[in-house]
Amino acid sequence: MQDEPTPEELTKAVADFLRNDIAPEIGGHNAFKLRVAINVLDLVTRQLKLGQESDAAEAARLTRLLGMEGSLIELNRALSDKIAKGEVDLQTPGLAEHLWQTTLAKLAVDQPNYASYKRELEGNGN
Repeated sequence: MQDEPTPEELTKAVADFLRNDIAPEIGGHNAFKLRVAINVLDLVTRQLKLGQESDAAEAARLTRLLGMEGSLIELNRALSDKIAKGEVDLQTPGLAEHLWQTTLAKLAVDQPNYASYKRELEGNGN
């Protein structure tokens, strides 16, 4: 186990410092590049916080769906192959739910402020 602060806390601290202390004093093209850097740090922070758990949940769903064990990459390749061969489709029990849960997990990391994602979390997605 690593000592505190965690990588998640470190990346968040750097992003907050840049956002709150440096960004207000920078203009022009450098301000744009700084916003990009802050967004990257925010993304990495979310990946550190959510990635391991969402990957494990995705692998568990794929294992149940496919009836096989493997790494997440192997399981996704197997699913892709089965879809390409027409062996599974959206009528396959569990596939649509798996795809939806995987999409929501990816949005939680990549675009947590996306309006449709927020509506879905609030229960107003339909």
